[in-house]
Amino acid sequence: MSDTLVLGSPPWPEPVDPLRKGPRNQLLRSPEARVHPVFLERWSPRSFIPEPIPPKELRSLFEAARWAPSANNVQPWLFLYAQRSEDRQRFLEGLHPRNRAWAARAPVLAYLLARTHLPGPEGTGPVPNPNARFDAGAAWMALALQARFLGLSTHAMGGLERPGVYSILGVSPEEFEILVGIAIGRSGDWDALPPDLAAREHPSSRKPLSAIYQEGPLGSAGTG
Repeated sequence: MSDTLVLGSPPWPEPVDPLRKGPRNQLLRSPEARVHPVFLERWSPRSFIPEPIPPKELRSLFEAARWAPSANNVQPWLFLYAQRSEDRQRFLEGLHPRNRAWAARAPVLAYLLARTHLPGPEGTGPVPNPNARFDAGAAWMALALQARFLGLSTHAMGGLERPGVYSILGVSPEEFEILVGIAIGRSGDWDALPPDLAAREHPSSRKPLSAIYQEGPLGSAGTG
């Protein structure tokens, strides 16, 4: 059986010929080892349909993030989200201008924050949590994969209006680091985007598998 899978909405189809070309939003990704289709299904579109997300589905995304692994079970992540028009407009202002134009159509905008400190030993102040960003990243991936299970799409954005976004969200940089903004919704047609963005509206490829792992210390002869 081929390891190549067609990108589409659940339920996932059977693997097909890797040379087959599908619609623009169903380009093929070719894994080099067997993986669950959801890892190939997850990508970051910019075209969204402004159709509201049912509360039950939205709650499910955060429930998935809740169960992400966490060092010492600290769970340092926090998601702030906006659905109402006035809240979404305010959240949009925290994004870099290049992201605002397309993200404005997403029915939900969210930000992922990490609590950067832990309570120190008794009688001392807070101490840095070196795992905060790593753990928050795990929570983001859990949310993104759950979105795909539900037929939703997500797009994380590192381009933020710093430091103003802290004021927009009402959080202190001493307590939190704002990591990314996130657009959440159902993906739309690629040709609804401006031409420069439409040209990029497809799942991206990845480095060869051999480029991202190796057995033994770096520089040794062994490989995975």
